[in-house]
This record gives sequence, structure tokens and C-alpha cells, in this order.
Amino acid sequence: MVEGEFYHVYNRGVDKRTIFLDGNDFDRFLQSMKEFNSDDPIGSIYENSFRGSIRKKQKKLVDFIAYCLNPNHYHFILKQSSEKGIERFMHRLGMGYAKFFNNKYKRSGALFQGTFKARHINTNEYLLHLSAYINLNYKVHKLGHGAFRSSWGAYNMLTKNTKEDFIDVEIITSQFRNFEEYKEFAEFSLADILNKKKIFKEMESVLLDN
Repeated sequence: MVEGEFYHVYNRGVDKRTIFLDGNDFDRFLQSMKEFNSDDPIGSIYENSFRGSIRKKQKKLVDFIAYCLNPNHYHFILKQSSEKGIERFMHRLGMGYAKFFNNKYKRSGALFQGTFKARHINTNEYLLHLSAYINLNYKVHKLGHGAFRSSWGAYNMLTKNTKEDFIDVEIITSQFRNFEEYKEFAEFSLADILNKKKIFKEMESVLLDN
């Protein structure tokens, strides 16, 4: 993976198992997304919680453009900021969260389905449409409030939560006049993506029947 380039990064629980069982699990994963995004090792998140919030500003491994966390999988749009930044960040994130999850739920073994997947985002059009798909992914899976987390709120400046300040929304929002224009684009894009997926599944079914 190349510095300065954008990537769609995703993974899910082993055997499609649930990896976020409650709100605290979502919060811990989000904390890990921020804490492990450092060019220098940070050690244990648990130990760091006793050291206070004063820490020198460190170089990031990746820039977060968008994310969604669903009960058994996640999607990120990441920009690689350091050499092997995505690989290093994802290794820390996966190992750190799996250790937390296994300790909490008294289990052992792999939590995620192998190594994370990463697809290069090679056009701006792809970047824009993927941001819509990820930001509104809860609609794809028809998830209710509390059953997911996403960067959608960070894109709506009227409801922006300070906890979401690690999301770089400018890369996307600077291409629209305001949030309402981006919202309209995102909702139309998602509907188009879902319609194309439905048509593809129907075509696949017909071909398999012949």
C-alpha cells in the first residue's frame, strides 16, 4: 500500500460471529481506533487510562475518512499516512481488540476472519460513493439505534460530536456546497448501489437456473 493513497479496509468476525455485543464493546473499539493510530508504540490502553490525558502529539499511521461498525463486521476508508501505516495500524487494532474481547467474554482463539482486506480506491468517484455506502451502512443492514456506530454524525456539522474529531471529513465535504447537498448525494448513491446489487442477484439466480 502506498502513502497518500486511499483504501477501503474491512473485516468481520470469524464464522461471521458477533464482535460487538454491547455499547461498551463499540466504545472500546472506537477508542482503539484513536489510541493505536500512532507511529510510536503506545503500550496498553488500560495502562494508559491511568496516566492521564496529557500525551505528546504523535505522527499518525493513517487518516480516517469514514467508518462503520456493525455487529459482526466493520468498514473503513483510510488514507495511508506513514510507511506501512495501514498494515501496522490494523495489526495493533486487531490484536488489541481481540485481547480485550477474549478477556471480557472468557474465550480464546481468533476473533476476526483472517487478515483484514484492503482495496485501493483509485478514483475520486469511487471515494465519494464508497463514503456514502459506509456512512449509511446501517441502512443497508436495517440496524436500529445503538446497534451500530458510523462516521455519519461527523459529516453533519450541526450534530458533530467532539469524540469524532479524528475523522477527516474535509476530503469529502469540500466537494459539496453544504451537508444537505452531501446528504442528498449519499442517500441517492446508496439507493443506486442497493438497486444494482438486487439486479445482480436476480441475474445470478436466472443464470444458475438455466
